[in-house]
Amino acid sequence: MDDGAIRKRVLVSGLVQGVYFRDSCRRTALAEGVAGWVRNLPDGRVEAVFEGDADRVERLVRWAHTGPGHARVSGVAVADEPVEGLTGFTIR
Repeated sequence: MDDGAIRKRVLVSGLVQGVYFRDSCRRTALAEGVAGWVRNLPDGRVEAVFEGDADRVERLVRWAHTGPGHARVSGVAVADEPVEGLTGFTIR
């Protein structure tokens, strides 16, 4: 990670499970060169961590507001976190 790296934790609400949100998120993150992970939560939300270049991370955060075609996002909560130096992007 370079000095311009940032990390965001994103909680996405709405119809976001069962619509390929996690896989689409992983593919989008890899295409952008953003590290991190994504997982379903028991309450129906999706949680993701994006880490990398600030512009690329912000693009992923914007993407999370709509997600893949069948998703219906009703809310997105974003929190800044300390960079951990993650590599790759995984579905948990």
